[in-house]
Amino acid sequence: MGVLAVTGATLMCPFGSVPCNLTVTSQSSVLADGKPIGTITDVQPNTNIPPFGMCISMANPQVAAATAAALGVLTPQPCQMVPMGTWISGSPKCLIGGKPCLCTGSTLVCGMGMGSISVTIPGQTKIIAT
Repeated sequence: MGVLAVTGATLMCPFGSVPCNLTVTSQSSVLADGKPIGTITDVQPNTNIPPFGMCISMANPQVAAATAAALGVLTPQPCQMVPMGTWISGSPKCLIGGKPCLCTGSTLVCGMGMGSISVTIPGQTKIIAT
């Protein structure tokens, strides 16, 4: 199991120009480092996941059209993330309200650019007692 992802976790899309931060809205009672832990249902664009800047995926119709108009020169377009279902959890055994938790290792496919969005920094620290 990876480290649990909380509000403020850093997310990245391989086709986006900048990372973004997760905002957890699926629950507010289970916390880690004082922040709500994300679940697989935290997928709403602009609510849970802000845009990743500019998209460079040729699977994105807007990028493909702009690139074609520029005679084949890759022309990034603003990210308009479209989630394909829920997160694929890296922690299916850790549940909150019956929903698997998000953690490092969780992924979400974007239907617009077909990028695999991932949790790069979980937003909370892991403390190991020695």
